[in-house]
Amino acid sequence: MTRKESLAKLRDVLLLRREALRKALAGDLSLLQQLSMDGGDVVDIAMDTAQDEISSQLAQVESRELGHIEEALERMKEGRYGDCDVCDKPIPLARLQAVPYATACIACARQKEKIVPRFNSFVDDSAEHSTW
Repeated sequence: MTRKESLAKLRDVLLLRREALRKALAGDLSLLQQLSMDGGDVVDIAMDTAQDEISSQLAQVESRELGHIEEALERMKEGRYGDCDVCDKPIPLARLQAVPYATACIACARQKEKIVPRFNSFVDDSAEHSTW
């Protein structure tokens, strides 16, 4: 199978996952609305609140993934899908099959991971020692 054919199959995977996430998010929203309308005692309210929080966090994760999928589909339209945003080399198919919305090859993704924690640490340290 050629790379072009493999990328076309990944498009189908992305479309199916996008549809599943859209349905899940629609279900989560209706569940949250239903839970907030139901009454109950303090224990029920606490359980509902905990469930709301879990549902909200899951919806955030699913929403973030949906955004990544939308971006990947847009890159496909533009002919940029499957190429690393950093080094412009083709992202290996094995990586795209594992993470179909990957925007960087493994080497560049590792470099990003090394830089981000240092930046976050710098920001946190400077905030603690600020004289403002």
